[in-house]
Amino acid sequence: LLITIKFEILAMTEEKESLLRASIQNLSRSLHRYGTEPGLGPAPTDSRKRLGTFLGVFVPCSLSMFSAILFLRMGYIVGFAGVIEALFMFTIAFFIVMVTILSVSAISTNGAIEGGGAYFMISRSIGPEFGGAMGIIFFFAQLFASTVYLLGLVDALVDSFGNEGGNFAKALPEEGYWKTLYGTALLFLMLFVVIIGAEVFAKTNLIIFVIVLITLVVDIVNFFVQEPITDLHPPSDNTLLNSTVNLTYTSWSTDTFDENRNRNYTIDYTTMRGTSFQVVFAVLFTGYTGVFAGSNMSADLKNASKSIPVGTIAACTFSYIIYVFLVIFIAFTSSRLLLQNDFLFLEHICTVPGITTAGTLCVTFSASLSTFIGASRILEALALDDILGQLLVLVKKGRSRQGNPWVAVVVSWIFIQALLFVGSLNLIAPFVTTFSLLTYAVVNMACLALDLAGAPNFRPTFCYFNKYTSLIGFVSSIVMAFIVNPVYASTSFAISVMLFIFIMFRTPGSSWGYISQALIFHQVRKYLLMLDSRKDHVKFWRPSILYICKNPRSCIPALSFLNDMKKGGLYVIGTNICGDISETGFVKKIEEWNQAWLSLVHMLEIKAFVETTVDQNIRNGALNLIMVSVMTRIND
Repeated sequence: LLITIKFEILAMTEEKESLLRASIQNLSRSLHRYGTEPGLGPAPTDSRKRLGTFLGVFVPCSLSMFSAILFLRMGYIVGFAGVIEALFMFTIAFFIVMVTILSVSAISTNGAIEGGGAYFMISRSIGPEFGGAMGIIFFFAQLFASTVYLLGLVDALVDSFGNEGGNFAKALPEEGYWKTLYGTALLFLMLFVVIIGAEVFAKTNLIIFVIVLITLVVDIVNFFVQEPITDLHPPSDNTLLNSTVNLTYTSWSTDTFDENRNRNYTIDYTTMRGTSFQVVFAVLFTGYTGVFAGSNMSADLKNASKSIPVGTIAACTFSYIIYVFLVIFIAFTSSRLLLQNDFLFLEHICTVPGITTAGTLCVTFSASLSTFIGASRILEALALDDILGQLLVLVKKGRSRQGNPWVAVVVSWIFIQALLFVGSLNLIAPFVTTFSLLTYAVVNMACLALDLAGAPNFRPTFCYFNKYTSLIGFVSSIVMAFIVNPVYASTSFAISVMLFIFIMFRTPGSSWGYISQALIFHQVRKYLLMLDSRKDHVKFWRPSILYICKNPRSCIPALSFLNDMKKGGLYVIGTNICGDISETGFVKKIEEWNQAWLSLVHMLEIKAFVETTVDQNIRNGALNLIMVSVMTRIND
């Protein structure tokens, strides 16, 4: 548009030129005030955007990454996988997440971010088909993750206050569906918090984060001050060992470390199923599904483009360091029999009664709440984008005066409540890991495609990434998803493909742009530059046709006839509009004319290019069309 305006300036009088320059200045001021996407209108000040990097990204990301793993499954991981494989697993997970964060950071610093977090970034970057399919998969990944963390919270609650093996009070029944009932009550409390709003959640998270840090410090110090304990017993739900069997906390011992060095995959007493590298990694990786906890809060962040990269990278690095130290400390101090038969051993060996339980309850509650909020925000964004049409019409309309999507919250709550009936954290973990890895793969693929396409609008301020990091992240995510569970990965992939096809046929069009078009243009340009007229030969000659016509109604038979004659050659349909391009509204008229021709070509199933020129003289217009055809290599 600006280039067109500059050419018009050269042909105008000084008076018109000064008026036009004033209009350009006004346009520039308007563009500064308005969003970068056409049709969005002025960017209103959102009352929800109050959170900074620490509260809005670092704290929820850290708590989501700690989640049920930090205090509930560290013994499980070290006990079955051993020190070497446990560190290897954490490093693989950290590597996959870090390269994904680089891609997320690049996309998040490429423009304005609204509600929907990762879904919004991907859909606006590569189009509605990929973005919509990924958004639906990610929505369910958040639901499964929230359920996993909630089940971890229930486990910690029953271990502390259950009537059979409670550490502090034997008050809560454990038989039958009582655990599901406790999960339902806690989920209802979360529903209340989420409906109130994200700001209350952020303030609550800060308190929880402080409690978790205190618990971490106490547990780490406890490894150095706790004397050996030889009279620990298996929990009441462990039917593999007799309750009279003694489990040992040895304190610091090289013999204990040697015992825990290598893997020893046996039966998991909570599921009564065998364990393996894949099973343990699936449970471990649930601690790394919180990488989008900050981006899910994008609608509530003051400066999402700055906060998401800084806060997410810091949180991921912080959690990885904590996990590595805990693996080493546990391996040196706790016997393998203890680790494999009491997953909540950190509370039982702690010198400060109740502190580990408090930290466990807080971190699992926060992680479940964070993913609950994330799922509702993604569902709201899917509804606003009309991805699933009438299925989400109530979600689109259900917002409070403060902008809180309460209908999306209630729908997410119903899904999580249904998943609670599964009842086992370790059974749901593979679903969480598979869906999350698939989401990470799509994020890396999006960044890779944008980089390969060389799109001019892809200019992220975050520069610590390239196509190789995105490619590595994409491949590693896909490979690990199939290693963890080939059946779940294949099913998830098939569902994603079906969603992609459904959305592609259902969505009539979008103003977000399509990455496929950018990639096609990039490849076509590359191969056009490889054409060399000096190497042309008569054996490979193809007819290239330029057909100049005025009225499409009278030339449809000719259009079809010439389409059959081209025999794989290039075919251009040209038309000249008599008039002056400087006239008001003439540019819009040309655009409408082009769109009408393109629609006709598509309806007739003709493989042809459409070119339009403007000149008051028909002969000059025809010469211009010939020159345009030469530029498209129609030189025969």
